[in-house]
Amino acid sequence: MVRGRKGGGYRVEREILDEERLEELSQRLDISQTRAPLAYRLKNSLRCSVSSLKRRVVGCLPVLYWLPRYSIWDYGMPDLVSGISVGIMHLPQGMAYSLLASLPPVFGLYTSFYPALVYFFFGSSRHISIGTFTVLSIMVGSVVERLAPDANFLIVNGTNATVEVKVTERDLYRVQVAAATTVLAGLIQVILGLVQFGFVGTYLSEPLVRGYTSSAAAHAVVAQLKYIFGVSPTRFSGPLSLVYTLVDVCMLLPSTHLPTLLISSVSITVLIVAKELNNRFRKKLPVPIPVELIVIVVGTLISYYTHLNKNYEISVVGEIPSGLQPPTVPQTSVFSEVVVDAFALAIVGYAISISLGKTFALKHGYKVDSNQELVALGLSNAVGGFFQCYSVCASMSRSLVQETTGGKTQMAGVASAVIVLVTVLKLGPLFQDLPKAVLAAVVFVNLKGMFKQYSDILTLWRTSKIDLLVWLVTWVSTVLFNLDMGLGASIGFALLTVIFRTQRPRYSVLGHLPGTELYLDMETHTQVREVPGITIFRSSATIYFANAELYLEALKQKVMASQESGADSLHEEELSWKERENSTVWVYLKGIDPETSTLGSMSDLQDGDITTLGSSSEDTLSRDLERVSLGSLGKWTWDIHSIILDISPANFIDTVAIKTLRNIFHDFGEIDVDIYIAGCQTPVVEQLEQGGFFTDISKERLFTTVHDAQFFLYSQKKKKLHYYI
Repeated sequence: MVRGRKGGGYRVEREILDEERLEELSQRLDISQTRAPLAYRLKNSLRCSVSSLKRRVVGCLPVLYWLPRYSIWDYGMPDLVSGISVGIMHLPQGMAYSLLASLPPVFGLYTSFYPALVYFFFGSSRHISIGTFTVLSIMVGSVVERLAPDANFLIVNGTNATVEVKVTERDLYRVQVAAATTVLAGLIQVILGLVQFGFVGTYLSEPLVRGYTSSAAAHAVVAQLKYIFGVSPTRFSGPLSLVYTLVDVCMLLPSTHLPTLLISSVSITVLIVAKELNNRFRKKLPVPIPVELIVIVVGTLISYYTHLNKNYEISVVGEIPSGLQPPTVPQTSVFSEVVVDAFALAIVGYAISISLGKTFALKHGYKVDSNQELVALGLSNAVGGFFQCYSVCASMSRSLVQETTGGKTQMAGVASAVIVLVTVLKLGPLFQDLPKAVLAAVVFVNLKGMFKQYSDILTLWRTSKIDLLVWLVTWVSTVLFNLDMGLGASIGFALLTVIFRTQRPRYSVLGHLPGTELYLDMETHTQVREVPGITIFRSSATIYFANAELYLEALKQKVMASQESGADSLHEEELSWKERENSTVWVYLKGIDPETSTLGSMSDLQDGDITTLGSSSEDTLSRDLERVSLGSLGKWTWDIHSIILDISPANFIDTVAIKTLRNIFHDFGEIDVDIYIAGCQTPVVEQLEQGGFFTDISKERLFTTVHDAQFFLYSQKKKKLHYYI
């Protein structure tokens, strides 16, 4: 209120707001969210302006944001060069990785084309290359071989009475299984993205992902051995299939097909040498030399003119149809059999893609939307599945090439898709004589980066033993139990390590650093000083049902340790733990054997008596435990008068922890020790209120910081001294 006053000028009157008045005004302002009718809130949430509608549409279709601003002069040539380089990589990798998926090579080319176009419209990352990837190809291959093994497509040749595999029928059904699994995985990703579940990738820690990809590389190597050595091992599925396959391949080594081994050995040697030269001179080369494509072209030409398939019985790719396949509805009857595998594909593919996307976004200064990436990847898989593609994600090698060759936007992905399209339409039949051993060599050499991840063992041994354990458990479980069950087991184990670490946190007594407002652990910081008469206790983790009892035990131990170290009068009296019938109580000892005593009436305890547990039944034991408290265990002279609980690390609190805190207040109150809480976050205060914590405990025991609580106690002590004086 503004009022005039004598002598000119004005004076402003305003209401002085106390805490209760502020809370009342806050509740009035929040009426639209907390006290408004449901119909009003629903109407308000559905209200949409033109600007908000535009933001939502652009959020769902990021291409509408960046394409109108696209500059051909600035971005056109870099995207074209980058797209051609990545497209050249798509060709050999698409055909080679289709072998990992146990599919004909042409379907690897389809997988390199359709999903890249879909991601162009919905993706928010400018530098990742969507298409085939080693790990996902292996995971699809394990599903395909489980549901469509060779044993289901055997036929007896009437002319020579030999058993043969109906390859055409087998491959057709395998494509249907792979497409159905891909569509289901894509739908899972879209649903997770729409419900804002993009954070799911955070549950896959870096040690878990690297251990998982390293074990997937082991699966890939074993899967390619039959093409490298030219042998035909028995196909196994289920747990330990990798071990059985490896043993079978070793037993077939005496019958190795030498021409096939020669081709694979030469191809591997050439690829390794050429890639090393590429890495050494990468700064001098405008674009990387397409070594893989060169090896494939040369291998195809040699095979065609020397008739390797007819003269030396070397297995080749075979017929590659030209043109694109029409869309087909996936075989939904297999959904129930592949739902677990589809979920694993969805999570692993998203985790790999979002990690690469965020890495490039951080480097180039733009933002990647996690939920939109999940939707974009899901649509790429779902739409691609209708065109007989298998699961895709971002490829590390192709994404690095796209970024290092100057790619600026998603337009580079369109350019690479055009290269694949031209190959499928016109050049596909030219690769019919390509030896499969060459494709196996391409896969083998491209796994070099994953082989280097085994150095993580030494790094994690020096930095974090628990992360090392996660890495090893992930690797072993994935190798032994296959990719789907291994992923579930590794995630479960990783979550258990988190629970274990929160259940066993570090408990410490804090001291004051002179001249500051800092309170640090007295065991690790020698400069801090103990606050006279006050024990400051802190846990490094939040308090919840799994560690609430341990929190109480640690507090008592720390308090008693502090009390014994600071008071000579307690040398003859010891407060120790006594465990009986799996229940822990405090026992006040004065030199009498506790095994010969029983729990009697609390009022009958005299000086020199001992309180222990000797009840014969569990019910009596429970009642006696409820009667045992700090006050009933005896009185002594305390050097401390207050305990400050620093719970700043806690971000939530449950009912068990609330009950534990109430017990702490009551038990220490019986021996005239006041309890205060410091560093309590707002959500924790709200949970304390909802749990009825403040029904008999005043909010005046809460403080923002430890220093505030300590200053309050100091001022209270000065008031008492002034009163006595």
